Amino acid sequence: MPAPEIRRTITDPAALEALAHPVRLDLLSFLMSHGAASASECARAVDDNPSNCSYHLRVLARHGLVERAASDDGRERPWQATITGLSLDLDSDDPSVVASATAMLEASLQLDYQLAREHVRRRDRIEGAWRDVDAHAQYGLRVTPDELQSIVGRIDAIVRPFIAATRADAPDDAAIASLSLLAFPRPSFGEAER
Repeated sequence: MPAPEIRRTITDPAALEALAHPVRLDLLSFLMSHGAASASECARAVDDNPSNCSYHLRVLARHGLVERAASDDGRERPWQATITGLSLDLDSDDPSVVASATAMLEASLQLDYQLAREHVRRRDRIEGAWRDVDAHAQYGLRVTPDELQSIVGRIDAIVRPFIAATRADAPDDAAIASLSLLAFPRPSFGEAER
């Protein structure tokens, strides 16, 4: 049975500002998809040092996004995410929420593309089965707002059962994979204003 989904809409400007930092965003993403991990394990995963990761984990903890997890050996206590996903309110009536959410979204996009570039650079060192399934697809759609919303909703419904933080039935050969989706109007592209 899948773990329960704990998705939170972040509206606190301070929490959003904390998430606008690329290391914190990467740490939260790692803990959501990997599960509990020590600061040293987090550092290896996000290519940083343990003391810097410890600092950023404490910042995330102050905003309730991560917490200490129980430890089997008592030496180094791991951290765990308190959420399995998050949403932003880019249409808030509060300009500070919109500004902070926009900064966090920009940091998230930057991290997504940094990870994609790193993948392309090291692609030749990846095992064949995983290399054969990577993808980059870009589609120029002609859609209404309702149609685009429907497409995004259907893709979300397909992907949601595979989210690492909630998937309990993953096969032994499963690994963490990244899937990003961008959907936005591009009114200035290719057509004169009507």
